[in-house]
Amino acid sequence: MNEASSGDTLLFLTDEQLRQGIEAMFFAYRGFTSAPDQILEGMDYGRAHHRALHFIARVPGMNVKRLLEILGVTKQSLNRVLRTLIEDGLVDSRVGTSDKRERHLFLTEKGRELEARLSDAQRRQMRSAYRQAGPDAVAGFRQVLEAMIEPQVRATYASLREGQG
Repeated sequence: MNEASSGDTLLFLTDEQLRQGIEAMFFAYRGFTSAPDQILEGMDYGRAHHRALHFIARVPGMNVKRLLEILGVTKQSLNRVLRTLIEDGLVDSRVGTSDKRERHLFLTEKGRELEARLSDAQRRQMRSAYRQAGPDAVAGFRQVLEAMIEPQVRATYASLREGQG
């Protein structure tokens, strides 16, 4: 491996090296989403439904406003997704106890089962890739991903990592 591809010159990446990284990210994302996409295909659900299920599972009882903040989508877009998930019995929307205007979101048993199927497929893939790459690469990969998070979104990400939902 030559010095340019070994990572020793990370501060001096060429446009070609950056293009290769961008393309690797596109293909990795395609692979990362392929198993969940196949599961969702016959259900008339897409990636927006998957993301909503993931974060509702991650933080049971989160309110709609918080989910909007995490997903970074419009209220109209999220309402379409939530309406479908609620009508299909995957998500339960409960009125807030302290603020009756708030809606708190929980996965139903059916929702937990679907979310587990989707996440299990991705965890298997991540576990395999992490094992192949090794602990140093995993730490570096996380650093790169975290550095790519937009500054205004970092607090949201940090709160999820710290388990604060």
